[in-house]
Amino acid sequence: MEHVIHEERRLSFFERYLTGWVILCIGLGILLGKIFPQAAVALDKLSIYQVSVPIAICLFFMMYPIMVKIDFAEVIKAGKAPKPVLLTLFVNWCIKPFTMLAIATLFLGVLFKGWLPGIEVVKGGDQVELFRSYIAGCILLGIAPCTAMVLIWGHLARGNDGHTLVMVAINSLTMLFLYAPLGGWLLGINKMPIPWQTIVLSVVIYVGLPLFLGYYSRKLLIARNGFKWFEEKFLHYLTPVSICALLVTLVLLFSFKGELIINQPQIILLIAIPLFMQTCLIFAITYGLAKWLKLPYRDAAPSALIGASNHFEVAIATSTILFGLSSGASLATVVGVLIEVPVMLMLVKFCRATGGWFK
Repeated sequence: MEHVIHEERRLSFFERYLTGWVILCIGLGILLGKIFPQAAVALDKLSIYQVSVPIAICLFFMMYPIMVKIDFAEVIKAGKAPKPVLLTLFVNWCIKPFTMLAIATLFLGVLFKGWLPGIEVVKGGDQVELFRSYIAGCILLGIAPCTAMVLIWGHLARGNDGHTLVMVAINSLTMLFLYAPLGGWLLGINKMPIPWQTIVLSVVIYVGLPLFLGYYSRKLLIARNGFKWFEEKFLHYLTPVSICALLVTLVLLFSFKGELIINQPQIILLIAIPLFMQTCLIFAITYGLAKWLKLPYRDAAPSALIGASNHFEVAIATSTILFGLSSGASLATVVGVLIEVPVMLMLVKFCRATGGWFK
């Protein structure tokens, strides 16, 4: 069957050391910002309707390799076991966005506010308090359920690969309709400017277009070359493209933020704390609800991991197009990338250690 994932699958070289690559890109970006301070600014000005062309190209190549992996035919089969699907949807869209807003506001807007002073001018010329920009980045992470590396997290936890694939497809489809309105509403609560047209445009460019091209190119390539070639050859060489595009984007982003990081390195830690707590909280809620619903471990583990992880590619893309590459919101989304691998591996180990809790 097409949805089978081989048992030998493990984190690739790029994925295993993603945190290290991100740290390297932070250093490289800061260095480039010091040596060529106008380079990133010049690149960011190459824009159409406030959409940076170089960044748009990078972000597209972040998204397409993710979307082409999705088998939407599996969604039809989800009706045979609706409980884990409904649980994941409920947590992703009815709990997670609001706990993220609450936790980010508590830490960044109250407890850590004194350490995050300053005013930021975002795209469009609006001035906002810097801590609100960081909260906005957290919000954009909180409303982007994972559709990429969660395939690996679920597999490493020995979960139901079929359920994980179904949720990847469903999350991609629901983001098309829910990401813009929910994101706009929560950003409004955070008193951030809400450029609705830009939000919708970002969803169309960074979710809709890669989803459309991924779906049809997948069908065409499998029909022409077979599924074995598609999985073992095409995807094998395509996966590093997504991560490389992400890393190039991070270099550009940190070429803007270099001075801030050098002068206030504690900002990364302050943003990481609420993101870490949100990840663990959502995991605990989903895992607990799965046990209460008497789901088998093979469905409970991926459900909890899907809820805990974030689609940081979409969050980075949206924060960049909404508030600019140099914004605090974009920095916050990158911190999400920084902690993703170690935190998710920790939760995978927890799942495997507690599998006996479930039938």
